[in-house]
Amino acid sequence: MDTSQYMSMFLEESMDNLQVLNDSLLKLEQNPEDVDRLNEIFRVAHTLKGMAATMGFSNIADLTHKMEDVLTQFRDGELKVNQNVVTILFKCLDTLERMINNISEDIDEDVDIKDIIEDLEKLVNEHEDNKEKKKEESKTEVNNCNNNESADGNLSIDLNEYDVNVIKQAGYSGFNAYEIFVFLSENTLLKSARAFLIFKDLEEYGEIIKSIPGTEDIESENFDFTINLVYLTKKDKEDIYNVLINIAEVEKVVITEVNLDGIAETGKEIGEEPVKAKEVKAEVKDNHNTKAKARQEKSSNKENGTHKKSHQSVRVDLERLDKFMNMVSELVIHRTKLEQISQKAKLMELNETLEQVARTTSDLQDLVMKIRMLPVEVVFNRFPRMIRDLSVELCKDMELIIQGKETELDRTVIDEIGDPLLHLLRNSADHGIESKEERIKSGKDPVGKIKLTAYQEGTKAVIKVSDDGAGIDPEKVRAKAEEMGINTEGMSEADIKNLILLQGFSTNKEVTDISGRGVGMDVVKTKVTSLGGTLDLISEVGKGTTFIITLPLTLQIIQALLVKVGSETMAISLGYIDRVIDYNKDRIKKTNNKEVILYGDRVIPLVRVNEKLEIETEDSGKKYIIIVKVGEKTVGLLVDSLLGQQEIVIKPLGKTLHSLKEYIGATILGGTVTLILDVSALV
Repeated sequence: MDTSQYMSMFLEESMDNLQVLNDSLLKLEQNPEDVDRLNEIFRVAHTLKGMAATMGFSNIADLTHKMEDVLTQFRDGELKVNQNVVTILFKCLDTLERMINNISEDIDEDVDIKDIIEDLEKLVNEHEDNKEKKKEESKTEVNNCNNNESADGNLSIDLNEYDVNVIKQAGYSGFNAYEIFVFLSENTLLKSARAFLIFKDLEEYGEIIKSIPGTEDIESENFDFTINLVYLTKKDKEDIYNVLINIAEVEKVVITEVNLDGIAETGKEIGEEPVKAKEVKAEVKDNHNTKAKARQEKSSNKENGTHKKSHQSVRVDLERLDKFMNMVSELVIHRTKLEQISQKAKLMELNETLEQVARTTSDLQDLVMKIRMLPVEVVFNRFPRMIRDLSVELCKDMELIIQGKETELDRTVIDEIGDPLLHLLRNSADHGIESKEERIKSGKDPVGKIKLTAYQEGTKAVIKVSDDGAGIDPEKVRAKAEEMGINTEGMSEADIKNLILLQGFSTNKEVTDISGRGVGMDVVKTKVTSLGGTLDLISEVGKGTTFIITLPLTLQIIQALLVKVGSETMAISLGYIDRVIDYNKDRIKKTNNKEVILYGDRVIPLVRVNEKLEIETEDSGKKYIIIVKVGEKTVGLLVDSLLGQQEIVIKPLGKTLHSLKEYIGATILGGTVTLILDVSALV
């Protein structure tokens, strides 16, 4: 049988299992006596091993098996959880992740696991004598169990005369006949896939002559979590048990020998008391009754015109979602064009239909947006392990606190935001958090706190990375700036601190693998800006530093204000706009050779958009100032006129115009291309 159809499921489940192992190992290191956590790690590692073996990835199965040996010693109390042992297990997880990524990306690379296996074996060999002793005791116990007299009971599966003859003939040829009960975990999502893997593995060593459920029920997933088989093989019970229990999501296996006089011998599960065939039969009978009842209800539902859904979710290829989003975007463009035609031609009878189309399109748009949204947890969950490793590497006591991981962002933003956050967290660990001695001397908690927070604010998502470290010293930044030839005269303290976001700017005198190369912070700012977001910095010496990333919830369809700059029509995202005020010459003043506007009790810098974009302005008519907020900064943008609010679809500019930093893209309005201003670049 071909297992390729289950490859994507294997890859997804394996990466999920590795993440669970990472998280659980971190928690176990902090609380070594947590038995539940240890059992969870053991269970997940066992599942990963079984899945890899089933799919034929022997290297992954071998490495996980060695890892299981160490975990067994944890569980048996032979080995203590400490930093050294956990570090070796983390190396093991990193190697497994690399191997699974290679499979995912179809990279033909032989990952050398010799060194890591040697490290794991060293840990195991420290207590090998105790382990062997326990094995012998366990072996004696199993033998005693096998020597017990079997209880009488009828076979759970009804066999016809042909089946009985097949079993008899097989017995003459040296085959054993077993009745097998396989109990799947109740959390199993794809029962038919698991059943397929069970059948595939058993058929390698013998023949299945009868099964409940049957093939049709298995394919339609019309069965509970129990599979009952009659099986012929030359292997013994222990071998078959080991084959089945290593399959992912198999919770329990009971094997009984078939007695052709109508008696099934004592059911035996390794490490458990014998199970009487009568008891098992009763349980299976109940399952059969439940299934019969379910089929009856299903039939009744069909007659009544209702049909209960068997699945509440479905996996969809991301490429299909992208196409869906593009089609909705095109629909929005043509809807806008229709509205403009209707207004020009004054076709009143079209208005009602267009309003209905507009509502439906908006609902469809909201729906596709929600489908594409993912919680930031998928990015955040890899950072606790990273901070733990940095804590060991830098010899600093650090703790990562995560808040708001359920906050949702567009899949495109999620894919891109990981690296900037990685840079910021590494910067906090290296530059921000002081050594234990320095923190004690300053009267701080010896354990440094790094906080990663996410929340939604209107149409934007805010992600904060903060630490309670040394903060940024503006004098050090000023000295470095002047050394680089940057004039800091007239700059506020906040502006000076923000200089660290410039390319190649670093106050770290030593170059390390963690930070200090001057390539981190400018990369963060560039990436955040390319996503239509902003990056702000707040820092206080001795108290700590906070980086604030503000991002749009989605990158493709936005509400915008259309404005005129000279003869050109431009669009500005409403997400940036605080308010719009009339232009009045009397309000404009000059300070440090720069224009500002007096608004209420605030002094706001003024940007003449036509001068920035080198467009000739039109003197006629009323002008407006659009007050925009970019992170912590507020600026007034002077435009020639307002054209109203519009829902627009952002289209990329393409390679030719990619260097134009003043625009985040373009949109099509009434058949003409309209550029969308990048407010953060103007500010």
